[in-house]
Amino acid sequence: MRAAHGEKFDVPDGYLNTASIGIPPATAADAVAAAVDAWRGGTARPPDFDAPVEQARAAFAALVGVAADRVALGAAVSGQLGLLAASLPDRSRVLVAEGEFTSVTWPFAAQQQRGTTVDEVPLERLAELAPGYDLVAVSVVQSADGRVADLAALRAAREAGCLVVLDATQSLGWFDADLSWADAVLAAGYKWLLSPRGCAWMALPPDSRLHPVAHQAGWSAGADQWESTYGLPLRLAEGPRGLGISPAWLSHVGAAVALPWLLGLDRAAVHAHCAGLADAFRGELGMDPAGSAIVSVPGDGVVERLTSAGVVVSARAGAARLAFALYNTEVDVEMALRGLRG
Repeated sequence: MRAAHGEKFDVPDGYLNTASIGIPPATAADAVAAAVDAWRGGTARPPDFDAPVEQARAAFAALVGVAADRVALGAAVSGQLGLLAASLPDRSRVLVAEGEFTSVTWPFAAQQQRGTTVDEVPLERLAELAPGYDLVAVSVVQSADGRVADLAALRAAREAGCLVVLDATQSLGWFDADLSWADAVLAAGYKWLLSPRGCAWMALPPDSRLHPVAHQAGWSAGADQWESTYGLPLRLAEGPRGLGISPAWLSHVGAAVALPWLLGLDRAAVHAHCAGLADAFRGELGMDPAGSAIVSVPGDGVVERLTSAGVVVSARAGAARLAFALYNTEVDVEMALRGLRG
């Protein structure tokens, strides 16, 4: 058991895989366990989940910097991006980073029958080339290697007329940055937001120029969800709330504990801690600091050596991916270094 920022975590030494699966605070895991017990015992009732769903939504909104009514519920980033992609005009031109996570790129590429084109360019050139495109979609922090997008340059590109969509799945929860200026900000909950898989959110700030259609419209997106269970006419909630899907209740029970807790932390301190551990690790390997919590270590047998040393990492893009989270310490840095050095 480890303690961090007043919470306890059942995270083992050497767990450097938050970029794949985040470890929940013990209180979040306990809340989910209690909800499972209620489900198992037949005492759970659908309205019981309204409060946690809204608590998680409000915390996500505050983490991004928008009001809660600007946030749509989802289960995965790809599904929510699919709404945006399907709502773009025919023959739209979309720009993405080379090697971007496919949940960001494929929803747009799947619109090719409508004439949508998707071009890949180096991450460092996104903002430079953005004026020639209708929309740029990019992860704030790249999944494969932790590279950080130039948010200031992308913001300038948006001010010049290009739509900007940000996937914050690998950043929100540790990365200290204002994202509220983008046309859309999305994140899945099961990585750095330390929540169960099955919940995701999409924030559309008030000045967003995206106007997606509610292709997944269902009862929970209604203006009054408990009065929206039967019959026409369509009576969706106004704004982004009307774009949401029916929430995975148990996932939101955990998110309702984890996200408000994360919101209450000093984000700059969390950023400094996570990136500091990662840069200390990078320095020992002769790599330049990157200011990112994710480190990619290429080489034959690297994943195997780390795994044999008891370090939990991911294999991504031909390299070992290590993720340093708020519950990691110098102990994990040393374990990883020993594993690499044999």
